Amino acid sequence: MTEPDKLDDMQLHAYVDGELDDEARTAVEAWLADHAEDASRVRAYQAQSEALHDLYDDVLNEPLPPSLHAALAEPSTGSTFAPAPWKRIAAGLVIFFMGGFGGWFANDYGKAGNQSRGAFVEQAVGAHAVYVSEVRHPVEVGADQEAHLMKWLTNRLGHTVKAPNMADAGFSLVGGRLLPDGGQPAAQFMYEDKQGRRVTLYVRVEAGADTSFRSLEKGKMSAFYWVDSPLAYALIGNVPKDVLLGLARMAYEAL
Repeated sequence: MTEPDKLDDMQLHAYVDGELDDEARTAVEAWLADHAEDASRVRAYQAQSEALHDLYDDVLNEPLPPSLHAALAEPSTGSTFAPAPWKRIAAGLVIFFMGGFGGWFANDYGKAGNQSRGAFVEQAVGAHAVYVSEVRHPVEVGADQEAHLMKWLTNRLGHTVKAPNMADAGFSLVGGRLLPDGGQPAAQFMYEDKQGRRVTLYVRVEAGADTSFRSLEKGKMSAFYWVDSPLAYALIGNVPKDVLLGLARMAYEAL
């Protein structure tokens, strides 16, 4: 097969998803061998896909609530009224969102009073999965404009926001961005070491008592989070847990 003149995102995603036949896959691999930028994009897509699988694959085996089973069930023989189609569609959407966003946090946040912090860590991990594999735009404002970044995020969150220095642990600040969190502003800082490993620190306003470190794990991804009123923090990364804990302690002490 002749090597293509150009590859678009659809072809690259099809390659990452294993949807190409042998001939097309060979052609794409030949292209990637000579085009470093596209090869980097493919690695980023693969990392993002792996992160999303780590986050959400387990929920496929979770049992569905009986009410949702009933909503999706076909009407019994002789039934006068069939369920309205929109109800079955809505039930399907509920199942999707419950699976995608509820599975990981069900065990850690099943008790009353922890829902707010469960949503906070959910937002933090979701933001990490989205941005950590970005090649061209991993952050909104780079570390070369750190003073501007801190002033901007401080103004938006209404409290002093800082990006802790983790250079002693080998992680340098890449930059940061502003994110929405339940209608309120949140901040995300990204760090990277010489091996290309990235961690993100998520910050948002959080009322309530301070907490010690708590952790969550899903697949290869770990998160340490804590509340230091008036702000809450979550450090997330696909690095060994002891490394991430050391970074979390370093961040806590700096903040």
